[in-house]
Amino acid sequence: MSLLAHDRYCDEIAHQVEQLRAVVTSGADLSATVPTCPDWSLEDLVRHVGGALRWVDALVRARAQEDIPEEQVPLGGGPEARGDAAALDKWLADGGELVVGALREAGPDAGVWAWAWAQNAGFWARRVVCEITVHRADAALAAGLPYEVAPDIAADALDEWLQLVEWVQRTGALEAAKELRGPGRSIHLHATDTAPELNAEWLIELGEEGVSWRRGHEKAAVALRGPLTSVLLAFYRRMPLDGPGLEVLGDRELLEFWLERATFG
Repeated sequence: MSLLAHDRYCDEIAHQVEQLRAVVTSGADLSATVPTCPDWSLEDLVRHVGGALRWVDALVRARAQEDIPEEQVPLGGGPEARGDAAALDKWLADGGELVVGALREAGPDAGVWAWAWAQNAGFWARRVVCEITVHRADAALAAGLPYEVAPDIAADALDEWLQLVEWVQRTGALEAAKELRGPGRSIHLHATDTAPELNAEWLIELGEEGVSWRRGHEKAAVALRGPLTSVLLAFYRRMPLDGPGLEVLGDRELLEFWLERATFG
């Protein structure tokens, strides 16, 4: 698996923040419930993303070697007044500018604390991209707006999700994830609308030793086929398995079993 270039991640953070800002300033009801995150309103979701941007900025800027508590992150909670789209938009824009600047200045190999396998700024650049990519879909759904994502970013977000689930299997951190272990079973993801060079197909194997995965076209017990964006959102549980253009072939119960248990937090 090869990562995207660090500058590509930084550029995409800036782009994703701009697109999330467009949701905030679209006139959407900030108090509306987010269907895919029903404990949050649209404003809660935006504050979560914006707070994450400022937290990562604080980590990277300080070259932190341990976690920085959220309450110590300057302006991490967002504007004091709720329901103010203009203030929320400016706070989000400023946070995006800060974290992109910090990541560009640091470069991918700068040592920075992280909760997973890679302790560097490159881990955070990629993590921020994937975080916003999925939460922007949540925001678009809540606001009733269209959603698009670049193919290389969508494919990388699937790679990262699988890598995180694999990491959780190795560390044994979550009981639900442990249930994925068992007799050999397999899942195939197949994007039907991408160029061949993207190789947007994945094989996921669930075995006694845990989860493993690789890119490629291979037979499996169940296959999820469809447009890459729909495959991404279904695999992140942001879209039902019978969503636009999607097709499930084979053992649907296995795919549903995976979706219920594959998590990293």
